[in-house]
Amino acid sequence: MRESSSVGVTPSAAAPRGDAEGFRRWIREDMTAGFLVFLIALPLCLGISVASGFPPVAGVFTAIVGACLTSFISNSELTIKGPAAGLIVIVLGAMQAFGFTGGQDPAKDLEAYRLTLAVGCAAGIVQVIFGFLRTGVVGEFFPTAVVHGMLAAIGVIIILKQFPVMLGEKAAAEPFEILRELPEMLLGLNPAIALVGITSLAILVAMPWVRNLLPDGWVKRVPAQLIVLIVAVPMALGLGLGHEHSYVFGEREYPLGPQFLINVPARLSTAVTFPDFSAFTDPARLWTSLKWLVMFALVGNLESILSAKAIDMVDPWKRKTTLDRDLVAVGAANVVAASIGGLPMISEIVRSKANIDNGARTRFADFWHGIFLFAFVALAPWLVRAIPFAALAAMLVYTGFRLASPAEFISIWRIGREQMVIFLGTIIGVLATDLLLGVAIGVATKFVIHAIHGLPLRTMFKPFLEIRVIDDTTIQIDAVGSAVFSNWIPFRGQIEKLGLLDGNNVIVNLEGARLVDHSVLEKLHELENDFERAGLWIRVIGLEGHRPLSRHPLATRKRAV
Repeated sequence: MRESSSVGVTPSAAAPRGDAEGFRRWIREDMTAGFLVFLIALPLCLGISVASGFPPVAGVFTAIVGACLTSFISNSELTIKGPAAGLIVIVLGAMQAFGFTGGQDPAKDLEAYRLTLAVGCAAGIVQVIFGFLRTGVVGEFFPTAVVHGMLAAIGVIIILKQFPVMLGEKAAAEPFEILRELPEMLLGLNPAIALVGITSLAILVAMPWVRNLLPDGWVKRVPAQLIVLIVAVPMALGLGLGHEHSYVFGEREYPLGPQFLINVPARLSTAVTFPDFSAFTDPARLWTSLKWLVMFALVGNLESILSAKAIDMVDPWKRKTTLDRDLVAVGAANVVAASIGGLPMISEIVRSKANIDNGARTRFADFWHGIFLFAFVALAPWLVRAIPFAALAAMLVYTGFRLASPAEFISIWRIGREQMVIFLGTIIGVLATDLLLGVAIGVATKFVIHAIHGLPLRTMFKPFLEIRVIDDTTIQIDAVGSAVFSNWIPFRGQIEKLGLLDGNNVIVNLEGARLVDHSVLEKLHELENDFERAGLWIRVIGLEGHRPLSRHPLATRKRAV
């Protein structure tokens, strides 16, 4: 955290805007970016949908609806809306709770699908209500280490569930069960399918290094996912996966056939599926439905808010998303998507970053990526049906690794050992129980650590603040109890009201706070950007008498006795 002031620059009046004029003026740049994002989105939408237990085309429905609807409701200029790997665990969990059999009983699978769609539809309505009630700030409550632990745990689950698919096998339901079965699975893998999957994964891993060797130009911008398809589809054709047959390798016979390929209908209209709202009218299903509704809405809101904020920070024009408005847009799109058979959606950070890198100017880049998806799946379903599952599974394994990469663990360790305890506690909690309970375990671990550091219970939830007027343009806020994640929301409310809304510079004095945790220091640091956009500054003082728990500049700090 910088303790010196930083005077910001007011955003340029010439910043591109997603209005009628912006649509016409930036159509070339937005269409180009939208096309390149479409090349990334197509295989990911298919893969995420299959991994979630939904029909492959359901993910494409979601991206199309998200692109065409949120572009006209949200003011988030550069985010791409669509299905995300982080929601796989939730959707598949709901499917399994409703009796999903993984293809063994198609009738039960269809019932589970329709019941899960009803939950997704209801969760979308909840998201819209939350947006109108301006509850987007609730995402500020969760500690940074818990959020990262949740995402890392999701990454681990994705890897465990998709690694067998990449090798031509089916995965068990639970992560620890998959680990137990892994040696047997490796001995019985299908060599031909495994070759497709491993080759696809190798391309994804190697592409960042290959790009560094390439000269600048359009070749360098070709998405790694497209390269995977360019290689994997001919491999599938060469193996004859379009028809049932078998081959012998090492004195063992292995099957090959269409079961290893994506299956989408020739006409999109035939794939439309409607929700079954007996999920909420049947008392036997009500508790299960409500549980997964909370999971859909909570994790969807949290991931979407975090992604939108992250993309705002790398927006070349420093435009700011109205998070509550974006939440309404995502919720409305989720209602529509679930009503026709689609997955839940969020603001997806990987595709959004690619959108920026490819020169997008306005929210209509998202719109164009949806149009390209619709055109491709509607006009060339035969080409989609040539994509092997193993290639899509490899993309998800790679995505899971990025969520749970060693760099993530190292980064958390550098912030502080107590952050690592919270991070690991959340991961283990999610893997051993479920997403909601695992997050609760991470939050509870954070409270216990605060109690060990001697923080009184009364200061954990209420910020004790004193306000001083320094001069006509500057306000000082003194924190005299603590500044921790659980009292951050009202603390932030005071900073925004006195600073951004009233047009004042703000000095935050933490000298009297017994404990200042990492989450608060990180979020104060983020607020500097908001003040800079408004032509103001925020300065943090009073930490000289606090002992940092690590050498990280944003480490938790405890006031010295």
